[in-house]
Amino acid sequence: MRHLLDTRTLSRDAAIRILDVAEDMAATQSRDVKKLPTLRGKTVVNLFFEDSTRTRISFEAAAKRLSADVINFSAKGSSVSKGESLQDTAQTLQAMAADAVVVRHGASGAPRTLATSGWIDAGVVNAGDGTHEHPTQALLDAFTMRRRRHGDAGRGRDLDGYRVAIVGDVLHSRVARSNVWLLDALGADITLVAPPTLVPQDVSRWPARIIYDLDEAVDASPDAIMMLRIQSERMTGSFFPNEREYARQWGLDPVRFARLSGDTIVMHPGPMNRGLEICAEAADSPRATILEQVANGVSVRMAVLYLLLAGELSGPDTKENR
Repeated sequence: MRHLLDTRTLSRDAAIRILDVAEDMAATQSRDVKKLPTLRGKTVVNLFFEDSTRTRISFEAAAKRLSADVINFSAKGSSVSKGESLQDTAQTLQAMAADAVVVRHGASGAPRTLATSGWIDAGVVNAGDGTHEHPTQALLDAFTMRRRRHGDAGRGRDLDGYRVAIVGDVLHSRVARSNVWLLDALGADITLVAPPTLVPQDVSRWPARIIYDLDEAVDASPDAIMMLRIQSERMTGSFFPNEREYARQWGLDPVRFARLSGDTIVMHPGPMNRGLEICAEAADSPRATILEQVANGVSVRMAVLYLLLAGELSGPDTKENR
């Protein structure tokens, strides 16, 4: 059974195939009738051990628009809150004949455990695990960048030479990790910008440049600047003096936004902390892609579910097997 667990092992060709299928899916979403019969008879389970309204709704919309049956499973109020293990939950889903399981979990590696344990035959899609990865978020981000760069002529194309600055809480961000590996596979040039305390300890093998000065990144006129949310819920210590100091040094405020090149797009995975990592002027600007990212997320997740259940998502063209 095929799975989507990360972007680190996703090849350029596999990534472009997903993005190209997402273009086909996006074209169907402009029709009066958006639903396709493609996955009729298939069952997709959204297995969320962490809260994430927008990701869960996006996957639910994607599955339903492909005519799949959807079961939403929340750890809160379920047997998990009574101590049921991941194995027991998986075997319950196996008994329900789930075809695909979309998993969000607070423990890094939980989706891989589910996919490789033999507990379940369903395809597994990682919807975010701990501080590891969030592959479909990176795919929708790349899809958004490619559309802004190439427009309708993007099919089959990568992001070669595209300059992306990813700013903020890199340490706790699975979005940053997935984007670094995917954007590198697609040929982009990546710069990570963060306080030293919010940079992971070992980034020497990451295909990205590390700097600590947001003004330097702004003056370099990147093609895209992605502001990351400060994940206070994952912080157990003091990573910066206070929110005001963070906003002053690493926030995209009106002054920095005005200095950006007119062609630079502004991205954010959401939810946003306005006034902290991003100002209202940037968030509400026509150059902001935040709502586009939400819409594109449905198309990308439709593509992933389609390739997982009706096509071939992975196999011989992962990086290890090229």
